[in-house]
Amino acid sequence: MFKKVRTRFAPSPTGYMHIGNLRTALYAFLLARQNKGDFILRIEDTDCQRKVKGAEEIIYESLKATGLNWDEGPDVGGEFGPYIQSERLETFKKYAQDLVKSKKAYYCFCSKERLEKIKNLQRAAKQPPKYDGHCKNLTEEEIKKNLEENKSYVIRQKMPQIGVTEFYDEVFGRVSVKNSELEDQILIKSDGMPTYNFANVVDDHLMQISHVVRGSEYLSSTPKYNLLYEAFSWDIPKYIDCPPVMKNKTEKLSKRNGDATLKDLLDLGFLPEAIVNYVALLGWSPKSEREIFSLNELIEAFDVSGICKSPAIFDAKKLAAINKKHILNMSDEEFLKRAKPHFNNAFKRDVNFNYLVGVLKKRTENFKDIESQLDFLDNVSDYDVNLYENKKMKTTKESSLKALEETLKVLKELNEFNEEKVHDAIFGLVEKLGVKNGVLLWPLRIALSKKQFTPGGGIEFCVLLGKEEAILRVEKGIEKLKETLS
Repeated sequence: MFKKVRTRFAPSPTGYMHIGNLRTALYAFLLARQNKGDFILRIEDTDCQRKVKGAEEIIYESLKATGLNWDEGPDVGGEFGPYIQSERLETFKKYAQDLVKSKKAYYCFCSKERLEKIKNLQRAAKQPPKYDGHCKNLTEEEIKKNLEENKSYVIRQKMPQIGVTEFYDEVFGRVSVKNSELEDQILIKSDGMPTYNFANVVDDHLMQISHVVRGSEYLSSTPKYNLLYEAFSWDIPKYIDCPPVMKNKTEKLSKRNGDATLKDLLDLGFLPEAIVNYVALLGWSPKSEREIFSLNELIEAFDVSGICKSPAIFDAKKLAAINKKHILNMSDEEFLKRAKPHFNNAFKRDVNFNYLVGVLKKRTENFKDIESQLDFLDNVSDYDVNLYENKKMKTTKESSLKALEETLKVLKELNEFNEEKVHDAIFGLVEKLGVKNGVLLWPLRIALSKKQFTPGGGIEFCVLLGKEEAILRVEKGIEKLKETLS
């Protein structure tokens, strides 16, 4: 039996990492770390047609960005390498030949045309299409002759035709399949490459993988895996099959359909730790009502028994809410460190960054939004004067003009231009005029920012812009309103 917990993440290098893939890696990582075991990265690149140049580097970068560091893998080595399947082809051929020698696998020389003809006949008879076992009983002489003539072949595993194959999955429980439904699966393809199923079993055994975390789409293939393990007399790992991540009740989340990948989410400004936190909750329920976890806290809390059987639906709003909570939990220093590149993209004006952090932190859902929210600090472009009209604030162009004229007077009178003084001056004016707060604050916001939606209000913007610029923008607002109303 297995001496320790060893899990693996074995992606194919086919592009950017999608959310379902990240969740598989995360659960495998958490299980290994929780049990003081090993987390292995293996690249399964035997499907040459789907391989994408540079995708291996994307896998490394994605895992590192989310903190899922591996103990063994292509770039760090380990005693069970190489960890790239295309570098292990001789190993797969050897084990396939071992099965042929023990009469548990056989050469199949059937042409594509014959296979298609058989399947068409089966479909016409309303039978499930599968290989008919034509080459299973070839004589040694026939096999030798075909090999000498360099006939193209695959190697197939002999499947039992009677009885039932049962297995236990940690999520779905006991599952059984009639052997009569199983096809003699291909182990080695005609180009000499191993099939996905065969390479997985051989590598998982040789790398001493104790727990296989994967998507539930492989559940139906498990009898084939187990019959291979039994054919070699190898220990069978525990299976943890996770239901799919869906974009809605009927469609799977898929990078092929343009759904967000990990890179997309990072580019949108979501925090890696928030993404990991949210992805962990996609189909897994902790034993409490808690929602916010660091990676170390997930390691402590994770329990396979909390994985749900039903599909999980990706909810961008929920991700944003979790991201916002992670931002709120940051220190001001950490927030400034992460936000500063976005500040630099948004504006060049010299502002008090510490004050800006105070304005933004409690209002920020993700960092990328900062750029569009703060570009007004440098923006002197024209704007829609209709923004001054707001039913909720009960403002019109006429009331806004009066409000800005009165506001301009009190701003000019201030000797100190900090948040406390500006606040007291504006709210003193609100009291003096006997109006609602929004009647003064809304026109001030529009004059200073030229935006309807902003991460702060007129008082904060006055402080950020400074007295000279704030007064200049209020004057321009007054001028624009007078032009419109004349």
